[in-house]
Amino acid sequence: MSISTTSATLKKEISSLHYISQGVGGDAHLEHIERVLNAGCNWVQLRMKNTPYEEVLETAYKVKIRCDEYNAHLIVNDNVSIVQEVGAAGVHLGQHDMSTAEARKILGESKIIGGTANTLEQCIDHLKNGVDYIGVGPLRFTSTKEKLSPLLGFAGYSNLLQSYKQNQHRVPLIAIGGITSSDFEKLKDCGVDGIAVSGLLTQPNPEEIIKQVFSLWQTH
Repeated sequence: MSISTTSATLKKEISSLHYISQGVGGDAHLEHIERVLNAGCNWVQLRMKNTPYEEVLETAYKVKIRCDEYNAHLIVNDNVSIVQEVGAAGVHLGQHDMSTAEARKILGESKIIGGTANTLEQCIDHLKNGVDYIGVGPLRFTSTKEKLSPLLGFAGYSNLLQSYKQNQHRVPLIAIGGITSSDFEKLKDCGVDGIAVSGLLTQPNPEEIIKQVFSLWQTH
C-alpha cells in the first residue's frame, strides 16, 4: 500500500520509500535496482547524471521490464523524453531541470511528476504546477548530489512541515539527502510522508532497511 494523492483528474499512489539508483554504467544501475526490487522496494528513480542519452535510454528500457515484473513504479530523473519512450510511470525534476509545469504540459495528467524543493516557497510553486509529490531536502550533506541546497536538518523539516500542513496541503513530502536508518523515526516525527535514499539501499542486503521504512510509515 502507498500514500494516496490526487492530481487534477487521477488518483495516484506514492510510495513511502524511493530508491534513487546509483552505479558506474548502466549495468551497475540495473544490478542495484534488481537487488532492491527483489528485497521488496516498489519505487525506483533511475538517476544517471552526466551519461549519454542512448545509454540512459537503453538502461531505462531494461529497468522498466524489471519494475513491471515486480509491480513497481519507474520514475526517470530529469528526462521527460525517456519517460515517454519507455512508458515509465513518471519523472522527477530538480531545481535546475525542466520546470514541473512544463513537464505536466508534455506528459499530461496520467504521469507522476515529482519535484525537488528546499523551501516552503518552492513547495508551493510545485503545488501550483500540479506535482504528485515533492522531494524535500537535503537533511544533511550527501556526495551523490551536485549543487547541494542549504541543509535543512530536523528543525528545518519540522518548521517546513508545520507551515505546509497548516495550509491543508496534501501532496506527499518525501525527505531526501544523506539519510541514515537512525534518522527514520525523527523524520517520521517531523511529519514527512516517506524518504528517498540511494547509498543506504545500494548494498548487499537491503531487506531490513526496506522493512523498517514500510513498517514505520505503515505503507506495505
